[in-house]
Amino acid sequence: MKHPLAIDVKALKSAAPSKDLLFIKHPVNKRSDASWVLFQILEHGRSASEVMPIAYGRYEKPQERAWLQEMVYGCLRNLPELQVWLRQLLNKPLKKQQKIIEHLLMLGMYQLAYSRTAEHAAVSETVDACKQMKEIALSGLVNAVLRRFQRENIEQQVHQQAHINLGLPKWLYKALVTHYGESHDIAQLAKQMHTRAPLWLRVNTQNNTLAKLEAKLQGADYSVERVANNTLKISNAGEILSIPGFAEGHFAIQDLAAQQAARILDTQQGDIVLDCCAAPGGKSASILEHQPRLGHLYMLDADEKRMQRVHENFERLGHSLRFNERLSFVVQNAAYLSENSDLPKFDRILLDAPCSATGVIRKHPDIMWLRKPNDINVLVDLQKQILASAWQTLKSGGTLVYATCSILPQENIQQIEDFLATHNDATLEPITTHKNETLSNWQILPGQDDMDGFFYAKLRKA
Repeated sequence: MKHPLAIDVKALKSAAPSKDLLFIKHPVNKRSDASWVLFQILEHGRSASEVMPIAYGRYEKPQERAWLQEMVYGCLRNLPELQVWLRQLLNKPLKKQQKIIEHLLMLGMYQLAYSRTAEHAAVSETVDACKQMKEIALSGLVNAVLRRFQRENIEQQVHQQAHINLGLPKWLYKALVTHYGESHDIAQLAKQMHTRAPLWLRVNTQNNTLAKLEAKLQGADYSVERVANNTLKISNAGEILSIPGFAEGHFAIQDLAAQQAARILDTQQGDIVLDCCAAPGGKSASILEHQPRLGHLYMLDADEKRMQRVHENFERLGHSLRFNERLSFVVQNAAYLSENSDLPKFDRILLDAPCSATGVIRKHPDIMWLRKPNDINVLVDLQKQILASAWQTLKSGGTLVYATCSILPQENIQQIEDFLATHNDATLEPITTHKNETLSNWQILPGQDDMDGFFYAKLRKA
């Protein structure tokens, strides 16, 4: 039976870790490794995409890698409650190199409270993991804390603070209440942000059909739902590399919300198009598949390593060879796009702006703890700069689609309103949703039709 978690091991292994990233020193042990990952994320501010590959690389079996992801992501989704329990059970915080044992304790409590792990195994194997981490002196403490957690039924405690019950950072909870409290059930919204996302496949219509791919997947015992003309949804994906047709480029992994970008941009034959902030290339490929007869597609990103991911994805899908003479890969800071005299004026621009990523927390729960309130203002300023620069490269009569995977209005509708107030040559074009609803702008919330949180606005230049 396939594990319900989707893990792209190849992509994760190829992720380049930071130069100062520590390797795992202790012997191979799943609980020790999961604690090390949590320690790196929560104490050193490293992303899961940086440190998970190091842990995954120590295991050959898909089930073991899936267990690691289940434990790490589960702890991150319930971190406020785990931290309350930890403070209650520890007489004083651990310091320096022993701090990692606090993360091992949270992992043990998560197993006891939320996982299907047998209680005796959750305790004894967590104690063994402490010994494997060369903290034998603390193994008695680990055993005592977990036994007390069981004995006093601490998991049954009721918390008074809403953000703890909802598993959210306090700043994010307050932001949701401020922006959505009158129109949405915040508890339900938080639940959707913690619900595991299905796997969406965008069929590569350049070398396959939806019917053929659907039949192949059903023949391999995948649970498949046809959603649109080129979209399938899988609820029991397992590891991505094992899905039939992946290596052959028959499909791309792309959430249904992200797939809307190419449809809304609606590139026409002969258009000169820019995908701004393009890496890892999913939307760029979708633009080509939506309109194979476009004139030229420029893909721009500031990070050379991330641009390499675009090349890899295009090679797998066959787009590098198929559209070779109509593709340009540009490594440049998008904030200074208008200063590049080598670029033409564009008929259409997709600006998938750098953002808080608060709409994709269900896939990347580490975002909640890596993102800080002050980051939002910095991101808003950067978005403003990139939008203004991209606008200067758009032809008169051209279309720019502004997109983020955020659910915070400062980055979305407020950003667009500010832009319209300062640019007399810009008008807001209506957007047609996947359900044929007409909106002035489109804020998708996490879980809406099983999609990620996303925002779209379509601007026309006079």
